[in-house]
Amino acid sequence: MRQLRLRAVWLIVIPFLWFSSPSVNALAVGMAFAALGLFIRGWSAGTIHKDQELTVSGPYAFTRNPLYLGSFFIGLGVSIAGGHWIWPAVFLLFFATIYTRTMAGEARHLGELFPERYAEYVASVPPFLPRLRPYRPLGGQTAGFRWAQYSRNREWEASLGALAAFGLLAAKAFWF
Repeated sequence: MRQLRLRAVWLIVIPFLWFSSPSVNALAVGMAFAALGLFIRGWSAGTIHKDQELTVSGPYAFTRNPLYLGSFFIGLGVSIAGGHWIWPAVFLLFFATIYTRTMAGEARHLGELFPERYAEYVASVPPFLPRLRPYRPLGGQTAGFRWAQYSRNREWEASLGALAAFGLLAAKAFWF
C-alpha cells in the first residue's frame, strides 16, 4: 500500500504544479496548515518505534494515526497554496480513498502484533480525529520524543518535500 500511495501521488502532483495558480494569501494559509502537519509528523516520527512496541504516548495518546493526520495537514496546506478550490477537493478525495485503506491495513497489522494491548487502545483512542485528553493506560508507556528516532524514521524527508513544494509554488507565484 505504501508504494501505491507514493506512486499515486505523482498522478496528482504533476498536473497540480502545472495548473496551480498560487497567490501570496494562498501560500501563507497553506504554509500554516503544512507547518502544523510537519510538527505533528515530526513529533510522531520521533516517538514511534515501528513494529517493536505499541506506541501509545506522545501524539499516539490522542489519535492512533498521527503520522497520517500530519500528512493530511501537509497535503491540505500544499493544495490550498495551489490557489484554486479544486486542489483541496482533489486532495481530500485522494486522501480519503488511499488513507482509509492504509489505516485499516495498519490496524489489522497492529492487532496481530499486539492483540490485547491494541484492542484496549482501539477502544480508547480514535483512529484519526484526536481526542481532547491524552490516553493513559495502566502501566502505560512513557517514552517520548527522541531526535535519534526522528532521524531513524527519516522524517526529514517530509520536511524537504514540503519545502520543495512551497518553493516551486512560491516561484510560480512570484516569477511566472
